[in-house]
Amino acid sequence: MELAPNSLAFIALCNEYCCAVENCRESDPSDFVSSMLRLLPRIYIVASDLRPAPLMEDVDPYIESYLEEDYYESLRREMENMLGPDDVYLEVFEEDMKYSDTPIGMSVAEGLSDIFQVLYNFIAMVKDAPEEVVNVALHAVKTDFQAYWSQRLCNLLRPLNHIHYSSDAEDDDETDD
Repeated sequence: MELAPNSLAFIALCNEYCCAVENCRESDPSDFVSSMLRLLPRIYIVASDLRPAPLMEDVDPYIESYLEEDYYESLRREMENMLGPDDVYLEVFEEDMKYSDTPIGMSVAEGLSDIFQVLYNFIAMVKDAPEEVVNVALHAVKTDFQAYWSQRLCNLLRPLNHIHYSSDAEDDDETDD
């Protein structure tokens, strides 16, 4: 079994995303936000088109957990500190919103960290693994994408877009002075 080009592209994008999040400490906030705005839509498109090879009937697709909670939390805090007040946004696609009279605040850093956790675990599982294991992981990540993190990814694009273009407007105002 040979991996499809789309599967290889997905693995490469996951790796690029994880590297960007892990290196957020060294990033300028506007560069980091720009990077997320370039990566997230591409990840969404490629994940939507994943077509792993069929699994044997007795195989239950799963992804092992490799990410330690302390590492997750340190990256989340780092992004939260970098984004400052721009980290919090109002979410309308949250399930609890149906039953709430008040807006629900969400964290960009937490959303990015949640996606990081899925992709980090996926990359850790497929690194140096035989193609059969990679195929199982592709099935699992596709299922998780459809059930959970595709919506999270889409929800993050709005606040990231706002941060990106509101900071560009502020930069333009400063250059006009």
